[in-house]
Amino acid sequence: MKFADLRLAEPILRAVASEGYDVPTPIQAQAIPHILAGKDLLGCAQTGTGKTAAFALPILHRLIDRGSRTLARRPIRCLVLSPTRELAAQIGESFTTYGKNTTLRSTVIYGGVGQGSQTQALQRGVDILVATPGRLLDLMQQGYINLASIECFVLDEADRMLDMGFIHDIRKVIAKLPSKRQTLMFSATMPGEIRKLSGAILTNPVSVEVARVSAPAETVEQSVYHTSPKGKPKLLAHLLSTISITRAIVFTRTKYGADKVARFLSKSGVRAEAIHGDKSQSQRLRALANFKANKTPVLVATDIAARGLDIDEISHVVNFDLPYEAETYVHRIGRTGRAGASGEAISFCTAEARPLLKAVERLTKRSIRVVEGHPFPDTGDGSEPNAMPQAGQSAKPQAAGRVSREAFLAGSKGKAHASNHGHNGKPSGKPGRGGKFKSRRWSRNRASRAS
Repeated sequence: MKFADLRLAEPILRAVASEGYDVPTPIQAQAIPHILAGKDLLGCAQTGTGKTAAFALPILHRLIDRGSRTLARRPIRCLVLSPTRELAAQIGESFTTYGKNTTLRSTVIYGGVGQGSQTQALQRGVDILVATPGRLLDLMQQGYINLASIECFVLDEADRMLDMGFIHDIRKVIAKLPSKRQTLMFSATMPGEIRKLSGAILTNPVSVEVARVSAPAETVEQSVYHTSPKGKPKLLAHLLSTISITRAIVFTRTKYGADKVARFLSKSGVRAEAIHGDKSQSQRLRALANFKANKTPVLVATDIAARGLDIDEISHVVNFDLPYEAETYVHRIGRTGRAGASGEAISFCTAEARPLLKAVERLTKRSIRVVEGHPFPDTGDGSEPNAMPQAGQSAKPQAAGRVSREAFLAGSKGKAHASNHGHNGKPSGKPGRGGKFKSRRWSRNRASRAS
C-alpha cells in the first residue's frame, strides 16, 4: 500500500511526497481509513511508529473536505491534547508540514513561556489547536479559548497523561467539548486504566494495535553492567570516553539526578546537557537544538524524552537508573535503532535494582547480556557482580513488567526503620530518610514528580 491508495486530498499527498514518504507505516495504514470514515478510534503503537501522521493526515483531509471557514474569525475545529511541551511542539510541526498546501491554520500552546504570542494566534483564528492540559485550561478560564465548535478531539500518549496525573484536567476539558464529535485516543501501552478511560470518551470505537510494547527493536543491542551506586557516574564517564557514539541519551529517574550526572560528565570532559521538567522552556529547546546539531553529543534526561521526540541518529541509550516500570525501559531504548539503523542500549544495575532488571527480562522475554570485567563492578556487598540478591534485599515484583516502589524499597526498610529510632529502639523524634518524610514523598501526586 502507498499513501496515494489512502485517497487523501491532493494537497496533503503533495506535502507527504515532498517529505520523502511513499509507504505508510502499519499504524498509519490501519488507522487512516477508519479516521477518514469518521469513526472513533483507540490506537496502540510503540513510540517511533508514526502515530502523529496517523491522525494528522486524515484530520487535515476531513477539515479540508468540510470547507475552510472565513479567515477573519474561524473557530477551533480540532483539539489535540499532549502531555509534554516538546511533544506538543512536534505535533504542531507535523500539522504545519502536512498542511502547508492548505489554508488551514494550526497553533501550539503550552506552559513555561509567556502567553502573549499564543493568545495573539488564537485571536487571529485557528482550525487546529495542539495543547498541553495546564495551559489549555488556563486560557479557557481567561476566555481566550472556546471548544464549542470542536469536530475532532485527539488524546495523544494517553498512558503518559495518566502517569503524569492529568486525568482530572482531561475530564475538565472533555466536559467542555460538544457531545457530537470524533474522538481519537492514542497510547503506547494499553493498561486497564486506559481501556476504562476509552470506554468513557469513545463511542463504538475501532481498535488498532500494532508493534507491541514488549518487543524491542531487533536492531538494538542490549547489555547490562552490574555496578554500585557510587560507581555509576565513573562507569558512565569511562564508557562515553571509550566508545564511539554519534548521539547518546542517558536516562535518570529524577530531575536532580539528571542535573548531577550532567555536571559530573562536564567536569569529566564529556559535553553533556540535562533536560527535564524543572528547566525553563528556553533551556529545554536550547538543549534539544544543541543535541540535534551534535554540539552536545550527550543528553541527560528524565523520561520526558522517552516518548515522542523525533531525533535521528541516536547511537546509544544509557539507563543510568533502571525505570520502575519495564515498559518504560522499552520506550527508552526505542530512541535508538530507529528506521532500520543499529543502536546500543546500555543499563547500569545496582544490587537493589536487580528486581527491576528481572522485570524487564520477563516483559521482553529476553536475557540481557551481562558485561563482565569492567573497571567499576559491584563488590561493595561482597557478592559477585552477577549474583542474585539475597533474601530480604528486595521484594519480588507484584506483576510482570512492573515493580512497585514499595517492593523496590523493601530491601532497605529495616535500615530506614532503624534510622528513625535511638539505640534503645525508641523513636528519636527526627524522621530519617526512610521515615514518614519518605512516605509523604512517595504519596505526592505523580504530576509533581513528572519529568
